[in-house]
Formats: sequence, C-alpha cells, structure tokens
Amino acid sequence: MSSIDQAKQAIREQVWSLLEAAGTVEPGVWGYIPAFTGADQAAERLAALPVWQNAQVLEVVPDRAQLPVRIRVLQAGKLLYMAVPKLAGAEPFYLLDPHHLTSEAAAAADSEVAARIAPMVSMSDMQVIDLIVCGSVAVSKLGARLGKGAGYSDIEVGLLVEAGLVTKQTTIVTTVHELQVLDEELPEQDHDFRVDVIVTPERAIPCSHAKRPTGLDWEHLNPEQIRAIPVLERKAMRRRCQ
Repeated sequence: MSSIDQAKQAIREQVWSLLEAAGTVEPGVWGYIPAFTGADQAAERLAALPVWQNAQVLEVVPDRAQLPVRIRVLQAGKLLYMAVPKLAGAEPFYLLDPHHLTSEAAAAADSEVAARIAPMVSMSDMQVIDLIVCGSVAVSKLGARLGKGAGYSDIEVGLLVEAGLVTKQTTIVTTVHELQVLDEELPEQDHDFRVDVIVTPERAIPCSHAKRPTGLDWEHLNPEQIRAIPVLERKAMRRRCQ
C-alpha cells in the first residue's frame, strides 16, 4: 500500500471510529459507506435544492446511506440509474424508470429489489446525467472525498465522462453525516473527483473547487480490476488492438 493510500485509510478509520462512538451508525460500519442516522433528513434537504429540482436524470450509488435519495428520485418521477454492484455486469447500470415500475418506489429503490426487477443497460443506451449522488466515508469542505477504498465510484465517473454522459453541466453531490465533513484537506490522486455540493441533515455546503477526471485513469487500474469489470475488459482489449 502506497503512502497516500495509507493516509486515506487512516482518515477512513478515524471517521468510522467517530461515527461508531457517536452512535450515528450501526456496528460493523468499517469497510463500508456509512448508513448514517439522519440519511432521510439529508435526502429531504437535497430535494429542496435547485440542482435537484432541475434534474430529470440521476445516477445514485446503490449504498444503503443513499436509499432515501433513490426513493425520492422515483417518487418525484425522475429517471434513475444505479450501478450494478462492483460494475460486474456486461451492462453495468440498472435503469429504474418511475413510469414503468413493477414495485412501489420505496421497494424498487432498494438495491436488492432493483437487481431483480430493473433492466440492466449499457452506457450507449443511457441518457446524459443531470445529477450524480455518491456516497462517501469522508469529505472535505473543498469537495475532496474518500470512498470506502475500492475505487468503484472513481471508475464509474471516469466511464460516464468518457461516454459523454457526465458533462460540465452535471452536478455531483454527496449525502453524509456532519461527522463525515472534515475541515482538513484530504489526500487526492489524479483519478479522484470532487463533489460540487455536500448535503448533511443540517446543511448544504457548496464546494467551489471542482475536479473531474477526463476519463479513466488506466495507470491506476490493476489487472484484477480490469478482469473483474466487463466494460473495462472490453475497453482494454480495444486499446491493445489499436
């Protein structure tokens, strides 16, 4: 593990410990995006923002912390994309169209239910995304974020940028507990993206230092990741043939 990876992991562990000590998460949060107390209120606060009200096409991570956000997307009649876990499908996103659901929004937004009822789609069949809602373990007030360390959110955003589905007009938001918002700067690498807005149960924090990838960072991807994610494996084969 590199020194920057070690620094990131130390911050994650600090935040997981803070959340557990404060009783704002269930035991066993280490290694996961925290499903925090107040996630419903954070989703409600997000839904009051203009960036939400103006968005019609959203991509929201499948983590439990963002379940209230996904429910609100569908209840508001907006189109929802959700990544297949670990991007492990040949078609790496689920499509949840509120006008063609076979379950109530509150059930369909659950990642396990979505896996049963939602069609999987390739990026060539997706619409341009207005708003991304990601999960975080920690986030700085400048918008730098740390996920749980697996790198899937960075890969998702890189893929969507390359496909033209995430543009300069796309807003990236994270919903977190107040204890996850840090005053300190967070270690960053080239493949890391920053969020535009942080939403907690208590407030919305605009971030003025946007950072987006121009695409996938192939130097950061290891062979195991590429083999495990079909869309990456296809892209890698095309790169070798060029």
